[in-house]
Amino acid sequence: MTKASANKATKASPKMRRKAAVRVPKISAPAPKVGFVSLGCPKALVDSERIITQLRSQGYQIAPDYAGADVVVVNTCGFLDSAKKESLDAIGEAMAANGQVIVTGCFGVEEDRIREAHPGVLAVTGPHQYEQVIKAVHGAVPPLHDPYVDLVPPEGLRLTPRHYAYLKISEGCNHRCAFCIIPSLRGDLASRPANHVMTEAERLVKAGVKELLVISQDTSAYGLDLKYAESPWKGQPLKARFLDLCASLGELGAWVRLHYVYPYPHVDDVIPLMAEGKILPYLDIPFQHASPTILKAMRRPAAQEKTAERIRRWRDICPDLAIRSTFIVGFPGETEEDFTFLLQWLKEAKISRAGCFKYEPVEGAAANALDGAIPEELKEERWHRFMAAQKEVSAELLSAKVGREIDVLIDEVDEEGALGRSKWDAPEIDGSVFLNGETGVKPGDIIQAKVLHADDYDVWAERTTQSIQ
Repeated sequence: MTKASANKATKASPKMRRKAAVRVPKISAPAPKVGFVSLGCPKALVDSERIITQLRSQGYQIAPDYAGADVVVVNTCGFLDSAKKESLDAIGEAMAANGQVIVTGCFGVEEDRIREAHPGVLAVTGPHQYEQVIKAVHGAVPPLHDPYVDLVPPEGLRLTPRHYAYLKISEGCNHRCAFCIIPSLRGDLASRPANHVMTEAERLVKAGVKELLVISQDTSAYGLDLKYAESPWKGQPLKARFLDLCASLGELGAWVRLHYVYPYPHVDDVIPLMAEGKILPYLDIPFQHASPTILKAMRRPAAQEKTAERIRRWRDICPDLAIRSTFIVGFPGETEEDFTFLLQWLKEAKISRAGCFKYEPVEGAAANALDGAIPEELKEERWHRFMAAQKEVSAELLSAKVGREIDVLIDEVDEEGALGRSKWDAPEIDGSVFLNGETGVKPGDIIQAKVLHADDYDVWAERTTQSIQ
C-alpha cells in the first residue's frame, strides 16, 4: 500500500480572559480510517492525492496497512493489459486482506470486468471522478461529524516525499494515437485555468516543496482548449499558455521539471528559460519511435522526422539540456530497417534517458487492426538491442559530467551517506547521485557536489561546499 502522511496539528492553549473555561466535548468515536493503493502514472497519483486531501478535510485518517483500514480505495491503471492485470491483482489483495474495497481510476471504466473478477467490491468509478469516490467512502464508513478534527494543510495531502510534488495542469488528450486509449478513458484536453495552477504551485513551495514536476497527458498543448484565456495572478493577467505558465512557475524559486512535452515548434520558446536557469534543463518527450513509417502507423503528432534537427538547435541555446523519452519496439509492421533507423536516431539525438516497452495490444486501440504483428521473441530481441544502445548513449553523456560541480537535491540519507538527484534526473525514473559518507544533510536539501565517477546510469560525487539551499 502507499502510505500518505499528514502534517500533525498542534493544539494551542491561549490565555482566557474569562474566568470560566470553555468545555471542549470529547470525541467518543475514533476517526474512520481509509487505506489507499495508488497504481499507474503520476497523473493517477495526483488524482489519489486530491481524493486523500478531501477525505482528510472531512476527518478521515489514512491507514498505513489493510488491517487498520475501515475501507480501502484502489486507484487503478488501465492503459495496458499488463496494467489491468496488476490492478486486478491489487484489488484481489485488498479484498482478501480487508474485504471493504472501492475501485477507481482508468481501469474503472471496465466495471463489468472488475466485478466479474471481484464481485464483492463496494463501488467502481472511472478516472478523476473524485466526488463519486468520496460518496462511496461515505456509504462504506460515514465521516465523523465533529468540528474539532485536524485541518488539512493548505497544500493538501500528498503521496510523494515532502520536498517534491507533481503539478497536474490538464486532463485528457486531443490526439488519437493508434496504440493508446487514454482519450476514451480520460476524455479530450481539459486545461486548468492558469491562476489555479499557480495558486497550487505557490502553496506547495511555501510548504517546503523544492521541486515541481509538471505533468499532463500533453503538457505543451496546455491552454489550447481554453483558447489561452487569461486569469488574474498577482494583480496581472496570466494566459493559459505553455510559455507563460513556465515563466511564471520559474519565478517561484523551486526546480520546475517538464514532463510529457510534445516537440511542437512553440516549445522552442521555452528553451531560453532553461538556459537562464528559470526552469530545469530537462524535457520528457514521449517520442515512441523515430521511423517515419512507424510514426505514421502510430498516428503520432508533430513532424518527428525533423525533431533531431530541432534538438540540435535547442542544445545550441541550452547545452546542458537533458531529454528523457519513451519508445515502443515491436509495433505492428516494424521492419528491421525501421528498428535500425530508431537505433541510429537514438544515438544521433543523444537521448539522455529512455524507457522502452515491447508493444502490447490494448483492448479498444486502433492498432489492433493493423497487419504485421511482430513475434514475441523478436520483440524481446529488439528490446535488448535498444537498451544496449541506450546504455552506451547514457554512459557517454554521464562520463562528460565527471569533474563538474553540480547541484544535487537530496532524496534519502542513512548512516552510509546520501542519495540525491541532479537537475537531469526525475525521481524514480532516472538516475541518482550517490554521496558516500555524506550524512550532514537531510531530504530536501540542495547542495553543490563534484562528480567523481559515472557508470551507465548513475554518478558518484562529493560535497564541495557547506552551504545548503
